[in-house]
This record gives sequence, structure tokens and C-alpha cells, in this order.
Amino acid sequence: MSMNREGRPTKPDSAGEAGEAQTWTGNRALMLEEPLIFEMDEDIGTGVDFDEAPKVASRLGGLERNRPIGIPGLSEPQAVRHYTRLSRQNYAIDLGLFPLGSCTMKHNPRLNERMARLPGFADIHPLQPVDTVQGALELIAELGGWLVKLTGMHSVAMSPKAGAHGELCGLLAIRAALEARGDAREVILVPESAHGTNPATAAFVGYRVESIPANERGRVDLDALKGRLGPDVAAVMITNPNTCGLFEPDMIAISEAVHAAGGLVYCDGANFNAIVGRVRPGDLGIDAMHINLHKTFSTPHGGGGPGSGPVVFSEALTPFAPLPFVEQQGDHFVLVEEETAGEHHASSFGRMTAFHGQMGMFTRALSYILSHGADGLRQVSGDAVLNANYILRSLEDVLEAPFGESGPCMHEALFSDKGFAEGLSTLDLAKGLIDEGFHPMTMYFPLVVHGAMLVEPTETESKAALDQFIGALRSVAERAKAGDESLKAAPVHAPRRRLDETQAARKPVLVWKPPVQAEAAE
Repeated sequence: MSMNREGRPTKPDSAGEAGEAQTWTGNRALMLEEPLIFEMDEDIGTGVDFDEAPKVASRLGGLERNRPIGIPGLSEPQAVRHYTRLSRQNYAIDLGLFPLGSCTMKHNPRLNERMARLPGFADIHPLQPVDTVQGALELIAELGGWLVKLTGMHSVAMSPKAGAHGELCGLLAIRAALEARGDAREVILVPESAHGTNPATAAFVGYRVESIPANERGRVDLDALKGRLGPDVAAVMITNPNTCGLFEPDMIAISEAVHAAGGLVYCDGANFNAIVGRVRPGDLGIDAMHINLHKTFSTPHGGGGPGSGPVVFSEALTPFAPLPFVEQQGDHFVLVEEETAGEHHASSFGRMTAFHGQMGMFTRALSYILSHGADGLRQVSGDAVLNANYILRSLEDVLEAPFGESGPCMHEALFSDKGFAEGLSTLDLAKGLIDEGFHPMTMYFPLVVHGAMLVEPTETESKAALDQFIGALRSVAERAKAGDESLKAAPVHAPRRRLDETQAARKPVLVWKPPVQAEAAE
């Protein structure tokens, strides 16, 4: 297997092929080559000494361990150095720009982290008596109030854990509302430009999904949408701004048409960062919309979490929103866990999760909102859009921008691989960008653009940082257009070379085996 496909470190033999200086260790100055922790095992025990366990009668019924547990024996300095070296190989927002489109990977202010670590928020338990968590409940209520105000909606459910969970929440409320009026609709319309989780969520709830095409400007084809509306359509799930980085100018017309046909409108609010403080979805006729706190309001995400996806509802859907919810009764905050006779949650579809939500995310998001204020949040969206358009116009002469002629983009710039030399692809450009010291942009998404490259610079990047990224991307794009075959081997400067990603997905190696065992297995 070639070094390029194997993904092992660039050792002297391959370093020589790349025309680089060789080192005996495989290290490159302070970029240290790090083996697997199992390969470091020196059979020295551990960094901690334990007394011999006393002999007692076994109660395991013959299930006692009969061979070593397989944990490597490392001293404390070895363990610390190993994980510190690994951390140096990890790209992070504290190292550079994250250009992932539709992900909003922006700087997380340390103020938010300090607030989230306050004992009164960090150390509470969901089963504590309500009287002992009044501050936490007040914080949840205040954050919910701001989300309602910023979106122009009627109410909010704080318990959904992330974006897709929020989508599920919104559709369950829509289903409950339709069932309450005896309307057995069974189709959800999803535009081509929507987020990929939208059709999956609709199918999970039990609806049949039908796609609505985009027009030549990358927006929803309004005529096609109107032509499909009928008594079987329960709702439309629309992402606005959409995954092409474009605002839907016909959003009010879409909502009016759907409502006239007896359906409801769900908005994927993952891209709210582009319009916060400037556009209120409630004014556009939206019935339900999730908000990714871990995107718009700068709380850490990625690597599996944590996330938070509160859902805001129109007045029509408020009675069907999930439990529990926080309510202020005089000077006291209570966690309402049963349906009430009033307008709020009178016909709730039930509970989304065992407990209320993600307290750490709530604290960070409210810290972000209060520290920015109304003018600051408005500037957030303005700067995000400005940065994306700066990248779009700075690179459109070297990278094709499929919708560049239809006007400004919103928070993310979309490019394609059109014009690349034969044999070179978006993947090769992305791997070349790694050699330049940048995390690649989102690739091959949205699906409506061939070889898509979706770049979201976010508002937290300076012009100097954008110029450096633009220069690097331009350099790699010019190589791809010129047919530079060396891009097929990129990255050559990373701790690991390019993997055979298809094989890695189909035949992952999940268990390390000593070389002797591995050779015997082969």
C-alpha cells in the first residue's frame, strides 16, 4: 500500500520523494511525530503504584479475566506528553479561520466560558428542588424571552438539544396541530436548497417527502411550489438563508401560499447568524423555527456536541409546543411539566427529552446576547455577510461562483470546481489547503452545485485573516486550474498523508493489535 493511501507519517523515504530534508525521527522541528499510545507501551506498569489486591473468594462465576487488560504502561510524563503532542496536531478556532459553510464555526468569547463555569450554573443537578435553582430557571426564561423577541415569534421551547432535534420538535407540533383539526395530511415539501437533515426529519415523523426545485438564481422556484400545494401537503420545510448562502426574497409569498392551502411553514434556522437583529422570521409568516445556539450565539460545537436547538413557535402552534417549559409566577419561577388550560401548551404533544435542556449552552448564549446588545447583534450579522461577500468577490475571477451574478450572498460564499484541469477535483483543492495551514471548507454541499465549495468566514475574522485565507485559496485554485498533479498527493506537510477515505469508511480498523498479532492475522 502506498504512503499516500496508508495515511502514515511522512518518514525519511517519502520525505525524500517530496524533495524535503530528511530526519531520522520523522519529526519536523516542533511538529513531533507521535506514535499510537499502544506503540509506546514499555511494560513498566503505570505511573501509579497499587498495593497487591488481597486474595478473596471470587463471585464472578468463572468469568474472571484470564489475560492482561491491554492498557499500555506509561509513566505520568509519557502520558502527559502524548496527549499534549496530539493536541498540537488538532486544528482549532484558536489557531485559525474555520471556513466550514453552514456550520458557523466562530470564536467563542471567553466571557461566555467564565459564566458557564459559575458554580450556580455548572454544578446544579436536573433533579434538584425547584426552589434551589431559581437563578438557573430565571436565566432560561430570560434567554427564551430574547429568542422570542429576536425572531418576532409567539413562544419558545427550550428543551431540544440540537438543530435536528429542533426540527423534530417543530414537525411534531405541526403534526399535533393538524391532528387536532382532524386534518390527515401526509406530505412535506422540502426545497433542493434545504439542509440535508430536513427530509430525514420529515420521514422520521412519518411524512412522505417531496422535493421542490430551485430556480436559476438558487432560490425556491415559487411557481413549482405553488403548483404542488394541495390538501395533502402538511408543511414546507425551508432553510432561509438557504444552503447556497442566499436569502429567499419570496419568503412572505411562500408562507402566504402555504397557509392558503391549509399547510404550515417550518424554517430551518441554522443560518440565523446571517440575519439576526435584522430580519424577524415571525414577520415572514414562519410557524416554527429552530435556532442553533451553538451557531448563532457562539457556543462551542463540533465533535459530537454539545449543542442546543430551541424552537420558536407562532401563535397557532404555541398550544402544541413540548413540555416542560419555564413560567414566572409572581417572583417565583416554576418548571411546568403538565399541560395547562391557558394558551401555552394546552395541547402539548408531550416531552422531547428527559430533562429541560442544555444549561451550559443557555448560559453561554445569554452571555453572548447581553454582552453584544441589540446594536452588537445587528453588527454580527452585518459583518458576517460583509466577510462572505468579500471572499466571494475576491475569488470569483479564479473560482466559478454559480450564483455570483444573482447578487450578493449572505453569510457564506459558494464556489464550484468548474474550470479545474482534468483529473483534479474539489477534494484535491481541499487537501492542498491543508498544506497551506487552513482547515478545508465544506465540500460537495449543497448537492445542487457540482464540486461545491461552501465557505463561511463568520464575523469574527479580521480583514487580515481573510486576506491570508483568500491568498492561500487562490494559490491552490490556480494550481488546480493549471493541472498541477502534485495536488493529487496533498497534503504533504500534514502529520498524516491522504487517507483512502472510502476504505477507511468501509473497513475501519477499530482495534490496535501488536505487530506480531497483526502479521499472524494477515
